[in-house]
Amino acid sequence: MAPSELYERHRATLESAVEAIRGRHYWSPYPESPSPKVYGEGAAAAGEAAFQAYLGKDFPLDQVGADDRIITERSPYGLPLGVGYPRAGADELIAASAAAGRSWARTDPDERAGVCLEILDRINKRSFEMAHAVQHTSGQAFVMAFQAGGPHAQERGLEAVAYAHDMITGYGRTVRWEKPQRRGEPLVMEKRFRAVPRGIGLVIGCNTFPTWNAYPAVFADLATGNTVIVKPHPNAVLPLAITAAVAREVLAENGHDPDTVLLAAERAEDRIAADLALRPEVRIVDFTGSTEFGDWLEANARQAAVFTEKAGVNAVVVDSTDAYRAMLGNLAFSLSLYSGQMCTTPQNIFVPREGIDTDEGRKTAEEFGADLAGAVTRLLSDPAKATGFLGAIANRGVLDRLSGAAALGEPVLEPAEVVHPDYAEATVRTPAVVRLEADRRDVYGREHFGPISFLIGTAGTEESLRLLRETVAERGALTASVYSTSPEVLEAAEEAAADAGVNLSENLTGQVFVNQSAAFSDYHGTGANPAATSSLTDPAFIAGRFSFIQSRRHA
Repeated sequence: MAPSELYERHRATLESAVEAIRGRHYWSPYPESPSPKVYGEGAAAAGEAAFQAYLGKDFPLDQVGADDRIITERSPYGLPLGVGYPRAGADELIAASAAAGRSWARTDPDERAGVCLEILDRINKRSFEMAHAVQHTSGQAFVMAFQAGGPHAQERGLEAVAYAHDMITGYGRTVRWEKPQRRGEPLVMEKRFRAVPRGIGLVIGCNTFPTWNAYPAVFADLATGNTVIVKPHPNAVLPLAITAAVAREVLAENGHDPDTVLLAAERAEDRIAADLALRPEVRIVDFTGSTEFGDWLEANARQAAVFTEKAGVNAVVVDSTDAYRAMLGNLAFSLSLYSGQMCTTPQNIFVPREGIDTDEGRKTAEEFGADLAGAVTRLLSDPAKATGFLGAIANRGVLDRLSGAAALGEPVLEPAEVVHPDYAEATVRTPAVVRLEADRRDVYGREHFGPISFLIGTAGTEESLRLLRETVAERGALTASVYSTSPEVLEAAEEAAADAGVNLSENLTGQVFVNQSAAFSDYHGTGANPAATSSLTDPAFIAGRFSFIQSRRHA
């Protein structure tokens, strides 16, 4: 295959992606509907069969470490997985990645973009297979796993490629430079500019969104000429193993070293991520997970550009509304989606103690709490439908926090166990809502990851906005939301969010939820508060992965 063939095959997609990130309008190259009309009549069955074929066997990945296999995953739905993955040491991974990097760094940017888009295209065709893999490692419900783990993750990967290719190729590569002189001939030089990658990129995946959070980093690294070592969470290896296998297949078919992408599977006690992150050869680190390890990476991986997404205290300010029932429904869905195991789930709901004005009359803070609890209960009243919203609990830590929620304040809504109609051993819980006063920042001022939210009584909206600003500035947040019929309050909320460095949603009452963000238009995170050092995806997320180096000579 000629070096430019892949690029030409996917050129229209790439150009449309660049146009979308510049215009921030809606565009979706990978359909989110798991419909036979979109993916083919046999796609669903083939995807499930492909997933089932992995179970109880060694995953087919021929790379360093293949002689030593480990099994680390447990499905939150109770399904035995038993998939074995190659386990390589840091020295082996670094050596193989560095060797591959010598040629990948010199590959033309158009060719690299073509390879990336071909990888994404092939992954997209296997979206049903990926959905089962994401569902049974993260605990997401199937439809969410299909969308967030498949097309939406793929779009975030493409978004990163579009930014990278646009930034690298948007400037002159070879120019003839002429400076006129007052006397005599002009000064003439030939200048060449190259985008030189940093080196090896380490991508440390998370349990809950193994592809959605990893793909921006994986494809940003590849498109800018860096090799990638993908270190999955031990509980969610399969989605990234499939990704690595597809990437290595495309690389090898097109004359590139497959070790440009490597999988670094580990046991939980191995701590290979910490080992790799401090190696001088590793020049980029991307991480999604706990604040503790994220802070450690930022402080210690000094040789690398470090991009982290950590914990936060997402906030909602309720001032007033002209669509009370729709507001309650929107909030109930946001609290319930994937059992609150999203970095964007609202945690702190600030409500004036004296109540709020609504289209149904004045509602006291107690009435609002009871109505919100009722909205959640109605949403989840049918177990078959409820499990489609809730998914399953990903890990023991979430269960432990949930079991202790009632002791944190006054329970407004108690969590309940739900029996999954298809997976009897699935761990499914409904959300907990707890009432607190504004002086209990020792509780709501830190993250309680999972389906736990707080109704926080304040002296009024002014105090609510102040607490939003202060808690986000102190502990970080990925999202903030406000409900108000007052233009002045909405303006004040925008200012508070800007001061705190958090993205704001206003008066969401329909089918758009604060938890969700759209590729090519919405920024996920900002890099302007402690929850994240970067945004998925903006120019700053790409720029630190390469440098422009020039050479010049007299013409």
